[in-house]
Order: sequence, then structure tokens, then C-alpha cells
Amino acid sequence: MKAIVSVIGKDKKGIIARVSGKLFEMDINIEDISQTILQDYFTMIMAVDMGDCKLSFEDAAQKLAELGEKTGVEIRIQSKQIFDAMHKISLSSENI
Repeated sequence: MKAIVSVIGKDKKGIIARVSGKLFEMDINIEDISQTILQDYFTMIMAVDMGDCKLSFEDAAQKLAELGEKTGVEIRIQSKQIFDAMHKISLSSENI
């Protein structure tokens, strides 16, 4: 299963290390990553593959949310299919 992980919060040392380490522990592969710091705020989005993960999607999401609480950032994971549907731009004439 393909998924999108987003991380947002106040910038501090170790965010990428902690998040990527947790994904590694859960056998979730990072396929693509974009990260930036906007003023003092850290933002990161990752495309991941959960194909080897033994946890349910809900359990993996819970573990990431718990890590976010410990780290002081918000970590969310969504299935790629849902993420794409939520961010799809419709250009049909009915919507113009």
C-alpha cells in the first residue's frame, strides 16, 4: 500500500532521524521525500510504501502520532489513494 506521511511543527534537531527511524522499525520504505523549513517551522512530506509493514494501517498511524507527540510535531499518514482524491483539481466546465 502506498501512503503519504506529513510532518509539521516547530523546527528542532532530530525530526528527520526520528521519523525515518520509526518508519524503518515498521518496515515502511520511504520512496520520495520533500522537506523545508519556513521561518522556524519544519514541514516534510514523504511518499512511502507499506508493502512490507506487518502492522495494520491504523496501528502504524497510531505509532506515528505517538512519536509526533513525543517529538513535538504533528505526524499524519494517509493512504495515497485518499490523499490524491482530496487534492485532485477538477477542471471540468461544471466547476468553472
